[in-house]
Amino acid sequence: MNNSYIDEPMLEAYVYETSQIIETLEQLMIQSEKVGNFSADAINEIFRFMHTIKGSSAMMMFNEISTLAHKIEDIFYVIRENQGVKYDFSTLVDCILESVDYYKIELIKIRNGETPDGDTASLTDKVNDYLEMLKEDNGLKKTKKEKETKSEKDQKYYIRPSKKEDPAKYYKAKIMFKKDCEMENIRAYTVIHNIVDLVEEVLYKPSDIIDNDQSIDDIRANGFLMAIRSTSSEEDIRKYLEKTVFLESLDFGEAEEDWYKEFEVIYQDQEIHDDIKIPETSKKYIENQKVKKEKEDIKQEVTATTTQSIISVNVDKLDMLMDMVGELVIAEAMVSQNPEVVRLEIESFEKASRQLHKISSELQDMVMAIRMVALSTTFMKMHRIVRDMTRKLSKDVVLDVYGEETEVDKNIIEKIADPLMHIIRNAIDHGIEDGEDRVAKGKSKQGSIILEAKNSGSDVLIIIKDDGKGLDKQKIYEKAYNQGLIYQSIEDLNDKDIYRLILHPGFSMKEQVTEFSGRGVGMDVVAKNIESIGGSVIVDSVLGKGTTIILKIPLTLAIIEGMNIKVGESRFTIPIVSVKESFRPGSREIIRDPDGREMIMVRGLCYPIVKLYEYYGLRTDVKDYENGILIMVEEDDRSCCLLADELLGQQQVVVKSLPNYIKRYKQVKGLGGCTLLGDGSISLILDVGEFELSNVLDK
Repeated sequence: MNNSYIDEPMLEAYVYETSQIIETLEQLMIQSEKVGNFSADAINEIFRFMHTIKGSSAMMMFNEISTLAHKIEDIFYVIRENQGVKYDFSTLVDCILESVDYYKIELIKIRNGETPDGDTASLTDKVNDYLEMLKEDNGLKKTKKEKETKSEKDQKYYIRPSKKEDPAKYYKAKIMFKKDCEMENIRAYTVIHNIVDLVEEVLYKPSDIIDNDQSIDDIRANGFLMAIRSTSSEEDIRKYLEKTVFLESLDFGEAEEDWYKEFEVIYQDQEIHDDIKIPETSKKYIENQKVKKEKEDIKQEVTATTTQSIISVNVDKLDMLMDMVGELVIAEAMVSQNPEVVRLEIESFEKASRQLHKISSELQDMVMAIRMVALSTTFMKMHRIVRDMTRKLSKDVVLDVYGEETEVDKNIIEKIADPLMHIIRNAIDHGIEDGEDRVAKGKSKQGSIILEAKNSGSDVLIIIKDDGKGLDKQKIYEKAYNQGLIYQSIEDLNDKDIYRLILHPGFSMKEQVTEFSGRGVGMDVVAKNIESIGGSVIVDSVLGKGTTIILKIPLTLAIIEGMNIKVGESRFTIPIVSVKESFRPGSREIIRDPDGREMIMVRGLCYPIVKLYEYYGLRTDVKDYENGILIMVEEDDRSCCLLADELLGQQQVVVKSLPNYIKRYKQVKGLGGCTLLGDGSISLILDVGEFELSNVLDK
């Protein structure tokens, strides 16, 4: 596929619509599996989903995708049309979820501008075999679709004309599709589906273009015939028909009213007409016409507020909008903090500056709100992980979800799916015991995993809690010590420090390598992904009771409140949520540990000191504590004090990522990005989470 295809609005709409359908379908499967059957609504919904995918995929020439959807649609047609039919629910769910996985892979290819070339032969055969078994087990050798008589196949759909005289004219059209375009019946259906807004009535044959696959041969041999009554101009209708995809030839022109009689074979009077089978598209059109007539006078009073209130916006446009708001924040700081202007103390300027700040803050909040996405979709995907793993590992585990309506930034939500998946997989594989072991320990046979999200200030906490065997501190310590990850004695480490060792690269407590774990990857990926978005991971556990992992992530990555500090000629910004306090210590408050490292005693507690000028190798005249200032920062219950020359004040800053050449040149710890201050200088944003005691000791 040409990469330019992905820019085509039609293809973008297809990918978006199909992705939404697939996500909803997967959720519907998981929900139905919990109750052990498909409700009538679920059956209709799945049938509609498959029908939509079949039609839209055929129109986009994705024939493998369309064919598979058609086969699944056939299954649910049989189930829907034959009440009380018996079917193997579990096998059917497996088939559909396997199809969902196939669709996901193909949609990724399409998004990347590649050809969806996945082979569906084995999957299609499996679906076909299921359909045949379904018919055989229920004595349905042929469905109602297949029992249509020749006269029914030759039906012509008709929308009865109004008895009132109108200025409508009659037209006839014959469409021939290009050879080997495939799915001619679906393409014909697309023509009818879209033309109803342009015409008053439309009749066509072959009639049963959706339910009867033999209509394909009829269209190939004789073309797709249409009789049209419309008040639109001949030119408008012609232009529409000429846009038909894979059009080989079009024979179109005005017709006499008598020509309609060719399409009126199946109705002679009102009684016969009442029995005429009207396609879904026509039914919708008739209902629309009734509503249109009944509300003729009201129509003029309808305002623009009745239009659709929700629109889809490309996320790239939201990113650009957020960038522009960020530039506005910087420009506002340049104006309001300009020392030459501030020195003048102009009251009207200060008033206007406050108003500008208020407007920019409200605009920022609004744009951030637009970018917010609920966690529900991401959380629902975890149900599939639990389902598949419990089957393969023969474990009984239930996943309970809370707070899925919690919202975070769009860019952040894309980063947490993999970490969540790793944690859930580890909980099932490592944490939850087998049913017999759980019963022997006095637990219920069914394991439990709780997935919860909630707001906490400017952060969101995602809590994953299981009731498994928990973490063994002694074993973790011994494993880490033997691997050379630590050198301290176990008495010198608190519980959280020991539990955090499972986040180290290459660390694994699994003795055997399995499909899901034991290779030493997973939890370190969790830590890296979460830290890359400015978040952190907290691990807690009780041996024999279970493990709790908390992902602390920011609401947004774009704009933060920061405390600006100065070290020599350099500027740094500390996220205000990490700042506990700032103070100028006395020399007597500085102490040293047995290894000679400087610490400060504050209210009976000792905190390590990080001299930023030493840490980053900066030149400064302020090297003693009496002339400098200490800023106490905290992250995940770990605190330290940073020594700076002076505080420059608090302000909103726009977070920019560090340039790639800086990242490649040197892996500098403790930096989370950079920003532009109001005076035009660049400030480096500190990542407080990296100022751990171990990092300080490394210096």
